[in-house]
Amino acid sequence: MSDNKRSQVITQGAQRTPNRAMLRAVGFSDGDFNKPIVGVANGYSTITPCNKGLNDLSLKAESALRLAGAMPQMFGTITVSDGISMGTEGMKYSLVSREVIADSIETCVQAESMDGVIAIGGCDKNMPGAMIAIARMNVPAIFVYGGTIKPGHYNGQDLTIVSAFEAVGQHSAHKISDDELLQVERHACPGAGSCGGMYTANTMSSAFEAMGMSLPYSSTMSAEDDEKLLSAARSAEVLVDAIKKQILPRDIITRKSIENAITVIMAVGGSTNAVLHFLAIAHAADVELTIDDFEHIRGRVPVLCDLKPSGRYVTAELHRAGGIPQVMKMLLVNGLLHGDCITINGLTIAEILEDIPDSPRPEQNVIRQWDNPMYKQGHLAILKGNLSPEGCVAKISGIKNPKITGPARVFESEESCMAAILARKIQSGDVVVIRYEGPKGGPGMREMLSPTSALIGEGLGDSVGLITDGRFSGGTYGMVVGHVAPEAYVGGTIALVQEGDSITIDAEQRLLQLNVPENILTQRRAAWQPPKLRYTRGVLAKYAKLVSSASIGAITD
Repeated sequence: MSDNKRSQVITQGAQRTPNRAMLRAVGFSDGDFNKPIVGVANGYSTITPCNKGLNDLSLKAESALRLAGAMPQMFGTITVSDGISMGTEGMKYSLVSREVIADSIETCVQAESMDGVIAIGGCDKNMPGAMIAIARMNVPAIFVYGGTIKPGHYNGQDLTIVSAFEAVGQHSAHKISDDELLQVERHACPGAGSCGGMYTANTMSSAFEAMGMSLPYSSTMSAEDDEKLLSAARSAEVLVDAIKKQILPRDIITRKSIENAITVIMAVGGSTNAVLHFLAIAHAADVELTIDDFEHIRGRVPVLCDLKPSGRYVTAELHRAGGIPQVMKMLLVNGLLHGDCITINGLTIAEILEDIPDSPRPEQNVIRQWDNPMYKQGHLAILKGNLSPEGCVAKISGIKNPKITGPARVFESEESCMAAILARKIQSGDVVVIRYEGPKGGPGMREMLSPTSALIGEGLGDSVGLITDGRFSGGTYGMVVGHVAPEAYVGGTIALVQEGDSITIDAEQRLLQLNVPENILTQRRAAWQPPKLRYTRGVLAKYAKLVSSASIGAITD
């Protein structure tokens, strides 16, 4: 048991009688007061299929904690469904929820002086929110992922939620009928679990496994499979042992382990959101990390997995092919992982991977052989230029041409852009600009899955560029550039773009350039005025005041 101050005060004798009296009311008996108290941060809700199964996992973990000699205390934390709020004003709360989750876990664990915490989450912001709190608090902790959804099926195709967004564009372009659109909607999400491709939830769960804060294989399990329950119980047992040994999060979350996580993100073709989230996690852990570090790692890591959104397979198939341990072993034997990093179970990465084959099974196609990668370099490129001097993130997998120069089509919001796309007003060669959607300007930095999916559905994914100071869903692919910083609201160059201006996106040269003379930009900057605040009270107003640039993680502390 730790020397946590909770343990000290609870056993100080008569003066602590009121504390013990309250704990008796929630199930403590005489022999329990010297056991470690472990929080179970339960993200269960019926708001989204991602979190639908979390209560079962939490109850399983609670039972396992008791059997392992700890006293569990379950508490709730929120979630926001990105998929359901996508394309609406409600999506502005998605990134905000990352901070609410982090703050709520920190508040409860620290207020009750818990000896450890097992965080159980599903939807996209559950993972980074929990890990930010874990890194801040630095009490023994483990993350349990709720699991991936299994694919839906229609007309011989595997479906995910992104299939539904792309079907909207296909329907607008008269490529599918009303009934086909309805059938995709009906079959895309067959049950519990987080979005099934290598989108943000599965990206972050995979990265946490690679970082050592979750158990091996746990990040790619399906939510509805029995092994997910067993993994939750085993995670609880490992956490109790970590409390006894005082294995702390900042022993695990180090510069080297974050590099391991980013390396795996590149190898599996993960979400652009991982850049934003790991900058925030590193900040919480006092680990030095910059947006340029992602580009340095990208340059040496191949994309090994053929996964949606730009590939063919879903995360459940990655699990059957060997999961994250198989990907990590390939990276380790080729000198791209730090094998000496410690994990939550006390073993090093090299020790965990010792019995994993050096190469994936030849009869599967999800994980490519080392000499036949999907791409020779990673897919998340950091671009800079006069349009984004602080940097921005481009996802360059699944595109035929990594370079485009074209006229700007400027929109002041996601909704106005979406209306233009559905009205067939965007043409091949255009560069769409969606601005005032950044962390402060949105506020909340909405994801642009609806416009990007509509462009894909209309067949314009390879011929139209899209840049924004907002974000993209993990399900986005195509010639898209997000996290443009400085954002429009603070006077970034993206605020100065005018309809018809020439813009160059060049992923090969890592360039995002507004092709307008500097003297003209100076004149425009002198005339520019910041827009009025969209919110003056409530959560979004507070967030807009606190949040930083996306280039350092959109942090609030």
